Amino acid sequence: MESKFDQKLFAGKDPLTIFRRWLEEARKTEINDPDAIALATVDEEGLPNVRMVLLRIIEEDGFVFFTNYGSKKAEEAFHSDKVAFNLHWKSLRRQIRVRGYVEKENGMIADKYFSDRQMGSKIAAWASKQSQTLLNREKLIERWQRYQNEFKENVRRPDFWGGIRIKPIQIEFWADGQYRLHDRFVWERQVGEKVWTVRRLFP
Repeated sequence: MESKFDQKLFAGKDPLTIFRRWLEEARKTEINDPDAIALATVDEEGLPNVRMVLLRIIEEDGFVFFTNYGSKKAEEAFHSDKVAFNLHWKSLRRQIRVRGYVEKENGMIADKYFSDRQMGSKIAAWASKQSQTLLNREKLIERWQRYQNEFKENVRRPDFWGGIRIKPIQIEFWADGQYRLHDRFVWERQVGEKVWTVRRLFP
């Protein structure tokens, strides 16, 4: 059987380089939110939670998404100090899995990202008590309108809202193959190390 393995698809000096290239390709083919990730955390009892969030920044050595620090995902991420996420692009038949440790990003990077948001979204960050019980939607709209009247146009970033940086220790790339003979390569390193090792996996 002839192999359809594309060596160039997985080529790169490090996994972040490959990640960026795959994401750029996905931006041309995915209809909505090519940077949407399924983020996994665990609660204090070890029970997992998964939800979709938007991966907004890819740094030289990590990833950043933004959230309310009072949310379940933030509380669980900081409690265990670890998260995992998955990207799946149906149009490209590819996915990327990432595991790593987290740290808070509530400085200039968070300030800049917040300042670039739409006005309504900035106000929503103040209005939403994320993950807390909401009796009805009218209450949420009421809070949004109250903060809109309070801030007018100058909306500062709340102290309880900011970024979470993921420092990866494992990044796996998967591409669909005929007869389920998929191609998988995993890059790994120890915590605090810069050097990655890579190996191929059975599908």
